[in-house]
Amino acid sequence: MPVAVVLDFAGATLEQYDQVIEKMGFTKGGAGAPGGLTHWVAATENGIRVVDTWKSREAFEAFAREKIDPITAEVGITDKPDVTFYEVHNYLTEGPAA
Repeated sequence: MPVAVVLDFAGATLEQYDQVIEKMGFTKGGAGAPGGLTHWVAATENGIRVVDTWKSREAFEAFAREKIDPITAEVGITDKPDVTFYEVHNYLTEGPAA
């Protein structure tokens, strides 16, 4: 079942996020992680918020263990994010040009 994952990284910056994405081999506007369906990030009053949709909670948790946790620490994001999961009723992806 698809899940939405909201990660709030207190004290993190968009510059650190960009470093994480680069180290993961992703490009802005490009393809995401295997098992990931959607992804966006924005600055908040106290850090950054990442919002994803994943094919399953297990797919997200595996990616977090293998990539997110070690690479965020590598770029200086030492505090674990606050993570909230939601069961997804529906999601949309990019469609054909109107």
